[in-house]
Amino acid sequence: MSSLPLIDPTASNRPRRTRTNWIMLSVAILVAIVMASPFLLLVLNAFKTGADYSAHGPLAWPTTFTFDAFTSYLARVNFPLALWNSIFSSTIIAFAGTGLALLASYAIGIGRIRARTAVTAVLLIATMVPHEALIYPLFYGAQATKTLNTVWSIIIVFTILWAAYGTYILSSVMSTFPREVLEAAAIDGANRWRILWTVVFPIVRPTLTVLVVFIFIWSWNEFYIPLILLADPASQTVPIALSTLRGQHSIDITVVNAGSLLSLIPTLIFFLIFQRTITRGVTAGAVK
Repeated sequence: MSSLPLIDPTASNRPRRTRTNWIMLSVAILVAIVMASPFLLLVLNAFKTGADYSAHGPLAWPTTFTFDAFTSYLARVNFPLALWNSIFSSTIIAFAGTGLALLASYAIGIGRIRARTAVTAVLLIATMVPHEALIYPLFYGAQATKTLNTVWSIIIVFTILWAAYGTYILSSVMSTFPREVLEAAAIDGANRWRILWTVVFPIVRPTLTVLVVFIFIWSWNEFYIPLILLADPASQTVPIALSTLRGQHSIDITVVNAGSLLSLIPTLIFFLIFQRTITRGVTAGAVK
């Protein structure tokens, strides 16, 4: 009778790292440090005084960590109001734009409307037009609808713009739906509205979630169109409020860094909260 081989309980089943693995890991760490360096530099200079920055430059370690730059920024800018304007407008834009994209892409990808290829091409072109080319009609349109200098002006504009982009993305996804599944639902008595919410929506929900997250972040960071349409300080978003710190002849770098850090924290928290959602949405998408 052969005896069973002895198993060392301290032995690890994990494969040993080769020299190539260590090289790739070192390169990945180096790339991560390079990519994180602007953020680390932003944090470093946000806690400096103006005199410390002028004397030692942006790369030096602060002589003393101080919140003077944050205090100065909050004294110059109504940050809570700007933060609320950004959260309010970006949230509505994200959900309204994704909802419009879902309905439009359902009509194009599954409803098979006429000239759907031409419609999709128009939507693609609309996403490629630079914002500078749209600013005149958007300005006069907001003025005519009496939404100028209110957050509703950018809500309307970016909801339409991002809905066009979302429709272009989702219509290509929905065009791959198996016709057998849709026909089976129709045979069971489901109308098109019920097919959308009971068959199509559960399958594309991960993609819709990713689209909501990205549209929220893109809307939050928009600058040029809100700069023109939101001249009233009471309606300005966070990026526009931050731009008001730039003087005609001088600029306080430490205050700008403090304001940039405060402006970045909400989107960073939002991204960290929905990080798993984004990962699942990107890896999902196969029709089962």
